[in-house]
Amino acid sequence: MEPLKGGKVGYSTVDDARGKRARPKSQARPGKAAGFVLVVMFLTTSLAAGCAGVTATTQGTNPPPQTQTYSISGTAMPAADGSGATITLSGVTSKTTTADTSGNYDFTGLARGTYVVTPSKPGFTFSPSSQSVTISTSDAAAVDFTAASLQAHSATLSWTASTTTVVGYDIYRGTTAGGPYVLLNSSPVQGETYTDTTVQSGETYFYVTAAVDSSGNQSVYSNEVQAVIP
Repeated sequence: MEPLKGGKVGYSTVDDARGKRARPKSQARPGKAAGFVLVVMFLTTSLAAGCAGVTATTQGTNPPPQTQTYSISGTAMPAADGSGATITLSGVTSKTTTADTSGNYDFTGLARGTYVVTPSKPGFTFSPSSQSVTISTSDAAAVDFTAASLQAHSATLSWTASTTTVVGYDIYRGTTAGGPYVLLNSSPVQGETYTDTTVQSGETYFYVTAAVDSSGNQSVYSNEVQAVIP
């Protein structure tokens, strides 16, 4: 189609990528629109780069993860016996605490893992003697123990007096029949009885005696007697 005679061809200016103003001729030539495409592509690339920068800044402000800790708790019963007991924790972490007046105890700030809890108190035994506890996803509660007072035991010996003149007797004790034996007294025992208060529960002992004269000479051992301590 031919343009109208005497008319003027309209045009507009476009900034190219270098900031110069281009003035098209009366008719557009093929490929002229490439300038617009380049501008759009340039703007798109700039926006993408800007977004990437913002994303990197946001990731840098994330807080560090928190470490979860757990606890082990229980009671040494009854309170009258368990109070004041020393509770020892071993395993991933080693700690010691004292049971309160109610016999309660606890260990806090523990990491996951396997621990052993052991109670102790002079003059008492505990059942069980220790407990193994594994922490994985939650606290371990009711790790309890029962305390029992140790019963005092003794073994009392008696014998027939020597038919000769003596100043006393020596008392010997062993843990195997026939000896060897250990002397229990520091000086000759007067009389014909002796009480051994150093025996331990659950043990078996064997005793013999020997007469001692004024010169310190001993007779041969007496017959052996056995004492089983409950």
